[in-house]
Amino acid sequence: MTRLQDWSEDAACRRGDSDALFADGPGQARAKTICTGCTVRTECLSDALDNRIVWGVWGGMTERERRALLRRRPHVTSWKKVLLDSKTAQSESESA
Repeated sequence: MTRLQDWSEDAACRRGDSDALFADGPGQARAKTICTGCTVRTECLSDALDNRIVWGVWGGMTERERRALLRRRPHVTSWKKVLLDSKTAQSESESA
């Protein structure tokens, strides 16, 4: 089983209409709410960034937001590492 299959099994969007994640305009704001509180949001976003997925809402970010982030941080070679390290640091600071 690949890593993609592992995290996607737990994705909040699997329980609803996945087509809603590929909306335009106001539909994107509604789609982003699906990601709120999703337990695999970080993994989803890092997969979309690392693989340069251009359509839809992934990990709570629209394609426009992801493109802007990629332009701001072109040196990042592994978003998975950056985001998971950040998630770990945040969890540690909240428990301290």
